[in-house]
This record gives sequence, C-alpha cells and structure tokens, in this order.
Amino acid sequence: MSGHEKPQVSHFDPPHATVRAYVYGFLSCVALTLVAYAVAITDSISATTAIAIIAALAIVQCIVQLVGFLHVGNEFKPRWKLSVFILMLSIVIIVVAGSLWIMNNLNYRMIHNPGEMRDYVERQAGF
Repeated sequence: MSGHEKPQVSHFDPPHATVRAYVYGFLSCVALTLVAYAVAITDSISATTAIAIIAALAIVQCIVQLVGFLHVGNEFKPRWKLSVFILMLSIVIIVVAGSLWIMNNLNYRMIHNPGEMRDYVERQAGF
C-alpha cells in the first residue's frame, strides 16, 4: 500500500463536529428560545400571530438541533437516522392530531349537550 491512497471510511463512522459547531448550535437555540419568550409575553400582537411566530421558531429550533446536535443528514448512505426520524415524526404527528381531535370532540359534546353528558357520566358511575 502506497502513502498516496486514502483510507476507506466506514459507513458507520460518526460525523465529526467541532466545539465551534456545538457552541453555535447552543447559542442559536438559546436565541430562538428567548425570541419565542419575548413574543409570548408581548401584548402588542394578536394571539393568532403570536402562535404562528412561536410555531415557526419551534420548527427552526428543531432543525437546528437535528442538524447541529443529532447530525441528521450528515451520515453516509443509506440515511438510517433520517428514515427513523421521519417515522418517529409521523407517529408523533398522528398521536398529537388524534389527541387534538378527541379533545375537540369532547369539548363540543360538553358545550352543546352538557345535560346529556352529565346523565351519561352518572349512569357509568352508578349514581
């Protein structure tokens, strides 16, 4: 083997990050959190706008953490980390959407039919 050949890199070698990259990621996350906090305590914008801004900041912070700390997207093929992350994200979205749907449905039933709901609960409790 001559000295001019490159060593083979395993597909399972972890990506190498520098301290500078970690500090940049940490400071970015702190800044995004402080901006979200400032938006939350500000009374000068509407609630809908505040929720939209905070949601956008949360998505940006999620991306910063995924790339900066978990190194998603930096590995070699096949992209197992990314595949597992997408599956996990799909499951979380299904659970959150289902929970919101159930809570909205219960809220609707409690507001529009409170007597019927009370009667049902009393029948179930055996009162």
